[in-house]
Amino acid sequence: MNVAIYGAGAMGTVLGAYITKAGHKIDLINRNKAHVKALKHSGAKIIGTTEFTQKVTALLPNEMTKTYDIILLMTKQRHNEEIIKFLLAYLADDGVICTMQNGIPELKIASIIGKDRTIGCTMSWGATFHGGGVSELTSEPTNDTLSFNIGKFGAVDDDKFMFLVSLLKTMGTVSIEDNFLGFRWAKLLVNSAFSGLSVVTGETFGYITKHYKTRKIALMIIKECILVAKAANIEIEPIQGKDIVKLMDYTNKLSYLFSFFILPLAMKKHKNIRSSMLRDLKKGRKTEIDFINGIVVDYGKKVNVTTPLNDKILEITHKIEKNQLSPSTKNIVLFNELI
Repeated sequence: MNVAIYGAGAMGTVLGAYITKAGHKIDLINRNKAHVKALKHSGAKIIGTTEFTQKVTALLPNEMTKTYDIILLMTKQRHNEEIIKFLLAYLADDGVICTMQNGIPELKIASIIGKDRTIGCTMSWGATFHGGGVSELTSEPTNDTLSFNIGKFGAVDDDKFMFLVSLLKTMGTVSIEDNFLGFRWAKLLVNSAFSGLSVVTGETFGYITKHYKTRKIALMIIKECILVAKAANIEIEPIQGKDIVKLMDYTNKLSYLFSFFILPLAMKKHKNIRSSMLRDLKKGRKTEIDFINGIVVDYGKKVNVTTPLNDKILEITHKIEKNQLSPSTKNIVLFNELI
């Protein structure tokens, strides 16, 4: 099958290198001319918790000529509608798109190409983009850490779905989920707490769990997400073998102290990750915070659950986007009245 990663940046470059290393053919497509040039010339150089260089097939969007049976979408969500409409010209009539983005993007994509051509996938690992063909894996390179949760949004063709599963297995563990929305929410609450606070502070996930105030805020954000999901009748699934609801849904002082204690241990393997939204800010771009914490806020309004911590993340991030604030640990004082 013809397969492509559209938006082969930090995580897409790592995933494409693993898939190619395993002997499969996959096109890595990116708008960054310098990155694509380096990928063509020297291959994908993966650094960080693992190190290898892999020859890959890389293209700019204007160099696309074939139609694809499977496209893995790994761009930011801000321009999903126009990107999907662009990709339709390069998608086979029975081709599928697998969104590997944050938030809950499947609804928008399915509204354009149909549920039966839409697959969702969450990734429980992180990477940092260096450019020039280089991407850094920031999570530990173990099967339980390099994991994927994947689900059909409609009656997707089984052959394509299972072929995609086999590709992802070249990098890590793949779990096929019936309650995929529950896995979206598991990843969403982690991103809301840690990617959101990483943008606010400019720091790593490890920093957030190490320091008292940021750890407390992260835990409170997770709690908000759990309350919203419960009110929306969404069952949050375990992620990487951890039942987040059981671990983090504190109801009294004792269970709060347990959750507070366990949080750094739960995030230990991802301590070196920084939110990719920080790179957007450095380039003067808007972040996708509205598709992460903003999703929680929107759901909260629908089910009448207040989300003051998620609201504050949105407020601060939007000020950073407007250059009214900068990512800094000093921003933590802005949460004082809420904690």
